[in-house]
Amino acid sequence: MRAKWRIIILIMVSLITTIGTYYNEALYDKPIAKIVHTKITAQEEVHDRGGNKDTIYEQQMEAIVLNGTAKNTRVTLTNEFSESGAFDTSYRNNQRVFIAFDDDSETTAHIVNQKRDYAIVLLGWLFIATLLIVGTKKGLLALISFSCNITVLLIGLELYSRFDHLSLLIVSAVIVLLFTLISLLFVNGCNAKTYTAVIATLIGTGTTMAIAFVVMLLTKENGLHYEEMQFLTRPYQTVFLAGLLIGSLGAVMDVAITLASSLFALQERNPKMTLIELKKSGRVIGQDIMGTITNILFFAYVSGAIPMLLLYFKNGLPFGYTLSMNLSLEIARALVGGIGVVLTIPITIHVSLWFMTRRQVSA
Repeated sequence: MRAKWRIIILIMVSLITTIGTYYNEALYDKPIAKIVHTKITAQEEVHDRGGNKDTIYEQQMEAIVLNGTAKNTRVTLTNEFSESGAFDTSYRNNQRVFIAFDDDSETTAHIVNQKRDYAIVLLGWLFIATLLIVGTKKGLLALISFSCNITVLLIGLELYSRFDHLSLLIVSAVIVLLFTLISLLFVNGCNAKTYTAVIATLIGTGTTMAIAFVVMLLTKENGLHYEEMQFLTRPYQTVFLAGLLIGSLGAVMDVAITLASSLFALQERNPKMTLIELKKSGRVIGQDIMGTITNILFFAYVSGAIPMLLLYFKNGLPFGYTLSMNLSLEIARALVGGIGVVLTIPITIHVSLWFMTRRQVSA
């Protein structure tokens, strides 16, 4: 019964907060309007240099202001959007949007952005519900550790942006250390399995980053294109290395805790297993998860570049140029993460066996 009531309370709270966020215009300083009528007033076909056709539409809308001093005022909005939707979007009735009034006008305005906070709240509750239903107590601990990790990341980035003398790599290294301790110790408790995962994660991540740094130094970063970071005012290489450090941590930590948990579970179920047998079992488990996690890294990094790849291909740019400009950093991240996965397997096995040996000696 307790579990049933918890689920009911969770559903009620999620619905109340989502609906409340949908109608929270009074909490915003910027004017928000609800679109009540839309129509297409003009359209024009355009062609790019590659001969590809696109259509540009002009959209006129009527909306009602929902907050601020102009509340309940009807305003006219205009919007241009393309059929491809690469850098713009169309709007529909009943959508809520942030607006800015045109100069010396109280009846005409332009759209700044769409109001999406309620959708984010809904997705957040779905994520929380999935963790709690599937993971129960462990899911709750994972949720708390996830929140702590987000807080640590935001604090670290805020400190780096405020104090110019701080090194981003040092800040990222501290963040990685805290991520590892919070994620593993908080969820799995203080035991030999967790200590193994922590040590293997830190050694694997550190070794991976050392290899990546040496390779970049020897190759003088040939083939890496930092154009996607062109708006940064910080050194591109440092930002890229910091991203590599934090990005590779996730894959390395996953392998370390999976392998450590498996080996310690095998020993607990069959105490008569020798260390040599455990080592062979660890290699088999590591080989099974190695390929899957390496592919996951590739998919995760490359998927973010699909919109830009399509944009380049639609404009008739060469295949090799398109891949090198858009995938050089993603492929480098995937390769570095893959190296970390492979290195972490033997590291975790040997650290696990070391803890098991100590346990046998102490017993």
